[in-house]
Amino acid sequence: MNELDELRGWEAGTPPLDDDTRHRGRVRLFAAMNERPATVRPLRRRPVLRIALTGLVTAAVAATLLVTGDGTSEGRQAKPPAVGSPNAATVAAAKVLGGAAARERRHEKQTVVPRDDQFLYSKRVIKETEQKTGEVRTYTDEMWDSVDGSQRSLSMELGKVMWEEPMGKGEGVWPPRRWAELKKLPTDPEKLVPAIVSMGSGDTPISALTEDDRWQAYFLLGELLKAPTLPEGLRAAAYEGLALVPGVKTVEGVEDSAGRPGVGIAYPSQFKGRYLIFDPKSYAFLGFRDERVSRDGKTTYTQLSHTVEWAVVDKVRQRP
Repeated sequence: MNELDELRGWEAGTPPLDDDTRHRGRVRLFAAMNERPATVRPLRRRPVLRIALTGLVTAAVAATLLVTGDGTSEGRQAKPPAVGSPNAATVAAAKVLGGAAARERRHEKQTVVPRDDQFLYSKRVIKETEQKTGEVRTYTDEMWDSVDGSQRSLSMELGKVMWEEPMGKGEGVWPPRRWAELKKLPTDPEKLVPAIVSMGSGDTPISALTEDDRWQAYFLLGELLKAPTLPEGLRAAAYEGLALVPGVKTVEGVEDSAGRPGVGIAYPSQFKGRYLIFDPKSYAFLGFRDERVSRDGKTTYTQLSHTVEWAVVDKVRQRP
């Protein structure tokens, strides 16, 4: 069981989490794992940073995941698997993601640049199905995320309102919300993939990434695609970067939250039941699929989600 599996099962009596809550908690972990300690505070070994999200308990996470000063997981040194001939699902994934990147470049428009003192507003629809009974519930959740993290953020998770406290010194989120940070990310996919894993320059070739690096790259690129506004070329680079990550494959015969047929892009060796959904013909990005397990571990839910509206606003609860 890896650290993310342990997080998935840790709910500590809190209301059940949707896919976005879990993913936002996970990326805080990844940010902590890859953050370089400040020179004025050179710790040899440190716990992960505070996770200000309901259901993800800092003490439990710190006990589960400790990282060394260079950002590597303690006690594990994963080696990259042997590289063989790509199979059909891998080739198909490259075709879908290449098509999505080309489509993005054709339709890309001048984006809205948020100020640091503003909020990113988004509205998402989550369709949740209990796998055993087939019971379906649909939620419309809204979020107001502080761009620079200096103000309280407000979100709804499966219809429940939650507040996220301002970030402390040295804390961050992925994907970054500040435009200056997003602009630093490479738009060359071969540099973007190692850059987001190391939170560095991106000089390491993708072929040198470990298995842990690869599934983190898949996860973090998927989270980057949830950002409502990105600098020119970055979204297309994220699609192309996903195609370069070894282990990424297609899942055929899926549907999105609106019932439209699609093709999934998954990393099945680590994220069973989680994938990004694309139109199989136009390669338009349709949304996400994930799974949630109940607190007692007896019930599994399938979650399909997509963003229906977003904007840059000046205050919490302000809508476009």
